[in-house]
Amino acid sequence: MQNAAKFYVMFITTPSLENARQLARVLVAEHLAACCNVVPTVYSYFSWKDALHEAQEALLIVKTHQELLEALQQRVTELHPYDVPEIIALPLGVSAEPYLQWLHEVLRPE
Repeated sequence: MQNAAKFYVMFITTPSLENARQLARVLVAEHLAACCNVVPTVYSYFSWKDALHEAQEALLIVKTHQELLEALQQRVTELHPYDVPEIIALPLGVSAEPYLQWLHEVLRPE
């Protein structure tokens, strides 16, 4: 039985759909993520350098294991075009056992 809390869902905003798709391909190909979902359009409102900004972005939702968080964050930072990319990771908490088993098999954590 897998411990759901050892798996994470990560949210990463990107400036474009193509950028999100490229990141998703790399993260899955390099076994840093078991699965990535791309939400093509989100509208972001944020403060940057003392000003309110609005942007249309794509959202990447990544499923990974806690042992891969640091490497995944480093890889995203290397590839991401933003100076300060949004990389937010939350523990999964609860999930169906077959899905957790699949995550474990794909990611192969130690």
